[in-house]
Amino acid sequence: MDQSIGEFLRSRRARIQPGDVGLPEYGRRRVPGLRREELAQLAGVSVDYYVRLEQGRSPSVSDAVLDAIARALRLDGTESAHLRNLARPGRTTRMAERPQRVRPGLLRMLEMMRDVPAFILGRRMDVLAWNPLADAVTGFSGMDRPNAARHAFLYPAGRALYPEWEGVAAETVAYLRLDAGRHPGDALMADLVEELSAGSEEFRRLWAGQDVVEKTHGRKLIRHPRVGELEFRFETFAPPGDEDQLLVAYTVAAGSPAEERLRLLAADHASGAPAYVLT
Repeated sequence: MDQSIGEFLRSRRARIQPGDVGLPEYGRRRVPGLRREELAQLAGVSVDYYVRLEQGRSPSVSDAVLDAIARALRLDGTESAHLRNLARPGRTTRMAERPQRVRPGLLRMLEMMRDVPAFILGRRMDVLAWNPLADAVTGFSGMDRPNAARHAFLYPAGRALYPEWEGVAAETVAYLRLDAGRHPGDALMADLVEELSAGSEEFRRLWAGQDVVEKTHGRKLIRHPRVGELEFRFETFAPPGDEDQLLVAYTVAAGSPAEERLRLLAADHASGAPAYVLT
């Protein structure tokens, strides 16, 4: 699995031209963006030290150096945190590979959210649990191994669900890479990336881009096969005590066509307990 600090730093250097940061542009450039020595100059470190870092040979790099490099590369908060994870990959991932369990209280919460499509997202974007209305919207129960990335890239029905598929795909890959950086060496993540890469050229291209993004809130447009277009806003919440799970809830604007269409789906799925998958 391609998850090295060198690949990430090279991809971020390629985004910045010398003129963008006040450096003169001189000589023919074999690759786009900043050279290593230019970034080292901006960050205030020696070229040799930066090269060792990019090659993964500086496991004890200080916060001050990482912060300086992040500023020089104009990284946002999520990218800066990802850089720190990649720079210090010594954590074990055995805990990350154990089955994930959803607390009874969260399952009960899903059950009580009858008018709101809601589900629990776990490690590697596995969908651990969902309420009936979320399943009516997304069709997660039709998957052998419910996973948001597989749903977007490997299932034709999943891809058809998103009119703005390109944006959904980019966000999905960027969040998956962020999760991979938090748990370096995760064999199950490596298997998933290999599976997605083998099944989707678009996934391979986006994965190579090295982008990372946090899944917090946003807009999601869905073209439902029965009721038509649904424009949602989504919010995510990290349950206290488990940083590797997210409660994702979809809402619609009051009085909107989407609200009426969601009511039609809710009427057909008014009863039933939330589904739970043990990964």
